[in-house]
Amino acid sequence: MTETMMAEQSILQKMGQNAKNSAKVLRNLPAGDKNEALYAMSAAIEDNHEKILKANAEDIKNGKENGLSDALIERLTLNPDRLEGMQEGLKKMAGLEDPTSKSDGQWVNDVGLKISKKRVPLGVIGIIYESRPNVTADASGLCLKAGNAVILRGGKEALNSNAAIVEVLQAGLAETNVPEESIQLITDPSRALATQFMQFNEGVDCLIPRGGAGLIQAVLKQATVPVIETGTGNCHMYVHESADMEMAASLIVNAKTHRVSVCNALETLLVDESVAEDVLPMFAAALEEAGVTIHGDARTCSLIGNAVAAGESDYTDEYLGYDIAVKVVDGYEEAIVHIDKYSTGHSDAIIATDYQVVQDFLNEVDSAAVYVNASTRFSDGEMFGFGGEIGISTQKLHARGPMGLEALTSYKYIVEGSGQIRE
Repeated sequence: MTETMMAEQSILQKMGQNAKNSAKVLRNLPAGDKNEALYAMSAAIEDNHEKILKANAEDIKNGKENGLSDALIERLTLNPDRLEGMQEGLKKMAGLEDPTSKSDGQWVNDVGLKISKKRVPLGVIGIIYESRPNVTADASGLCLKAGNAVILRGGKEALNSNAAIVEVLQAGLAETNVPEESIQLITDPSRALATQFMQFNEGVDCLIPRGGAGLIQAVLKQATVPVIETGTGNCHMYVHESADMEMAASLIVNAKTHRVSVCNALETLLVDESVAEDVLPMFAAALEEAGVTIHGDARTCSLIGNAVAAGESDYTDEYLGYDIAVKVVDGYEEAIVHIDKYSTGHSDAIIATDYQVVQDFLNEVDSAAVYVNASTRFSDGEMFGFGGEIGISTQKLHARGPMGLEALTSYKYIVEGSGQIRE
């Protein structure tokens, strides 16, 4: 092992020990103390807008010089409104029920043992994420509220922003009963240290990756720490022949353009052939007015003059930008086959008024969130009433869909007796 690797390992060991110590404190803190810490973190952000924005400006400057795409620059960018959103998010978390203060059930068995199923923190959570610095505050607040310590490893593109935010959050915690080391940031962007972090079983209880397909697959392949897989969002919207087409046009534009660089943005549009000739030009005009390039199959290209011929990758990959894949389908069955083949299981929608078709779609589409006559942009912890989210899980074990506070806990059984022995 080289001296550099030994130094990196030493830094990680120290962070892990600090996190474990903090987790022990958090596990026993009353909800009021954790809420006080969240309010203090929010106030610290409010008092340090200038500091955070200055650090973010440096990241944006570096990103542009390094050729980051416009979509990635948009994800990276902070402004006063986004900082206020971070502040309000932390306050909302303080107002949520503490998941560790409740029991999932209580019963007495046939020998008189009183058995309770109690929510408990996971312990130390590791978050590996890319270029969205708002995740730093959101993840820190959610982990803390659920009684967990967190070690953050953001992308190098947002290093200055993340460091400034964590420094501010720790300053807020310094005024409370929550240890400052409850929130820590890995500032070394090396891949070697990232790999060590993924395999740091003695210091991390659970690892959550947030980012593109490359990051998530890298974590799944390299990690030995248990991983909650958050998914890429190849999200579909299927316009059935029974749809209200004006509604459909509005939903398509919103789902695609409200914020193009996020995982719940629409990436593929499917339209029934029976109505395509009448409605696709209308949909295309609305999308093109919003600056979206259409990548279509042969039938789509025959109806939309400005469409670009779509290849296989147009249906498999996330654009995370102002592009959309469009396909004309023979009907419901072909739409389902296409979604089954290409969906990442994140969020898929149908626009229809035919009751039976809607029910069939809800039953047959196996995604974490399935929509009827609504934009996929609502796949979000705050929109679901969770007060925020740590990510959107596309797996089926432990947690699925937008993950709020309860997803950051496990449970243990409390068994109370009066001298019972098993015979």
